Amino acid sequence: MELLNAVNALSALAQEHRLEIFRLLVREGLQGLPAGKIGEKLGIPLSTLSFHLSQLKNAGLIKCRRESRTLFYSAHYLSMNELMAYLTENCCEGNPETCDDTIACNSGTPIK
Repeated sequence: MELLNAVNALSALAQEHRLEIFRLLVREGLQGLPAGKIGEKLGIPLSTLSFHLSQLKNAGLIKCRRESRTLFYSAHYLSMNELMAYLTENCCEGNPETCDDTIACNSGTPIK
C-alpha cells in the first residue's frame, strides 16, 4: 500500500459514523448489507449515510454491488488487510510477531 492510499483510508475512518459503518460491514462478511439496513442498524439517516458510504468507497475500504434495484455494501477485506500490513510493517524491526505491547517498539522501555 502506498502512503497516499493509507492516508485516504485513515482519513475516511477518522469519523464516528464511517468507522461504525466499516466495522459493521466487516462483521457482516462478504455478502454485506443493503444501504437501508446499514442506516437502520446504526440509526443514520439515508441522506447522511449516502455521503459516508461514498467516502468509504472512494477510500477503497468498501465495495458496492447492485442486485436489481438494491445496492449492497461490503467491506473490502483486501484493502483492510493491506492497511493493517502497512501500519505494522516496520514494527519491532520488521518482526511484528515479536512485539510485546507492554514494551515500546525499539526502546525496550515498558509502557505504563
